[in-house]
Amino acid sequence: MRFNKLDLNLLVALDALLAERNISRAGERVHLSQPAMSNALARLREYFGDELLAAQGRQMVLTPRALGLIEPVREVLMRIDSTITNPPVFDPAKATRTFVLLLSDFTTAVFVPAMLEALYKEARGIGIELRMLSDRPIEQLEQGDADLLIIPAQYVSPDHPSEALFEEQYLCVTWLGNSRIKEELTFNDYLECGHVVANYATGQQRAAFDSWFLDRFGIKRHVEVSAPTMAALPRMVVGTDRIATVHKRLAIQAEAILPIRLWEPPLEVPTLEQKLQWHRHRDADPALTWMRELALRVGKTI
Repeated sequence: MRFNKLDLNLLVALDALLAERNISRAGERVHLSQPAMSNALARLREYFGDELLAAQGRQMVLTPRALGLIEPVREVLMRIDSTITNPPVFDPAKATRTFVLLLSDFTTAVFVPAMLEALYKEARGIGIELRMLSDRPIEQLEQGDADLLIIPAQYVSPDHPSEALFEEQYLCVTWLGNSRIKEELTFNDYLECGHVVANYATGQQRAAFDSWFLDRFGIKRHVEVSAPTMAALPRMVVGTDRIATVHKRLAIQAEAILPIRLWEPPLEVPTLEQKLQWHRHRDADPALTWMRELALRVGKTI
């Protein structure tokens, strides 16, 4: 099918090339061989009168014309997907669709089990693919690499709709054999202990808390261990005098299996608000609407 002399099938190839900036990976993304994708690129170059992808050393870079095509091409394809290819009525009991969710290990541990239980009861044919948050989650959402994003409120994009999913408090965690903290956790204890912290790919989790802590108290915590996980922090204080500031639900789960003690923080830690976000062009997708409503319903129960 052609529109203004452009073979519309080439839009899918173009979207993959713009996202991957590599012919082989783009071909894998849309299930085309490398020769077929090279041919598609040649036809696109002829249509646009532009190289689109240009060699720079061992890499391919997008030309200014190609950079300007990223958002409009993605939006066209997402509009087609949400308004034309998806059926107007969604029956969860009969559906076999798979949804991709971007989320943290914290959300995976405390929210996903309840969501999967609800899905099993209401829509056994629905599949879920969980992916860890990257350093560019909004970009992944805009490129169509994820259906839903679960992320702290301070990181949501104002360009796409979102709703509050659930809130979380924090607790401090120490080993039962901690030689410093026995009967009471004071603010001085908190400052003097070595800290175990989460430090994701983006550094946002650690940076957000430490930035707030520095702004609030004018001092830095003494970080001795950082790890790309929140769920494992309670285990990392065992056998040491270190301390971790952990999401409350994770801390309570860990207390059931580890020799640890939980403390109310000796300072007022801001509440964490987790939000559910989706692409603005998918707002009317009946399947995604149903999935959002299920997630929001589950979020009220955990």
